[in-house]
Amino acid sequence: MPVSSNTFWQGYVDRLRAALDDGPADAIGALAATLLSALQHRNQVFLAGNGGSAGNAIHLANDLLYGMAKESGLGLQVESLTANSSILTCLANDIAYEEVFAEQVRIKGGPGDVLIVLSGSGNSPNIVRALETANGIGMNTFAILGYTGGRCRELAQVPIHFAVDDMQISEDIQLIVGHMCVQWVREQVRQGLVGTA
Repeated sequence: MPVSSNTFWQGYVDRLRAALDDGPADAIGALAATLLSALQHRNQVFLAGNGGSAGNAIHLANDLLYGMAKESGLGLQVESLTANSSILTCLANDIAYEEVFAEQVRIKGGPGDVLIVLSGSGNSPNIVRALETANGIGMNTFAILGYTGGRCRELAQVPIHFAVDDMQISEDIQLIVGHMCVQWVREQVRQGLVGTA
């Protein structure tokens, strides 16, 4: 017998709520605090992901720049490494698809900068390589992950792992975590608790 849309809706909401209830609050707090520090010290923030996570990386880059700055004028220096199709196709063609994010990190990133990777499985080779490269040059690395967390759970300095076996809910959570961080940092700015170096 077909499942009614109302029943399906409630089941989805319940699974999303359960994942959030079991979420790593301390790790999310660490990401928010690191973004605040990046704002204060003018460090760069980079995001990367594949598929729907690539779209989320672009979305959150917008929020971290304009969504944060529209009231105070203080926004992060942020870039989604998924946004430039010329760069992505060049690196994939000339080097390897596994290096499309790592090569950008190597060239653009530096000590104290921040890399946030978004992945359902945590096992995408190009995301793994980005974390390895960022760790090697002294960046702060975060990974928002679903399923088991995969290799990225081991490699990220701060894994933000939600043990949910559902790609759509994993991708929903990426945006929720990002939006929470944007609002928290924006509140610190609103209260005058942020000075820039």
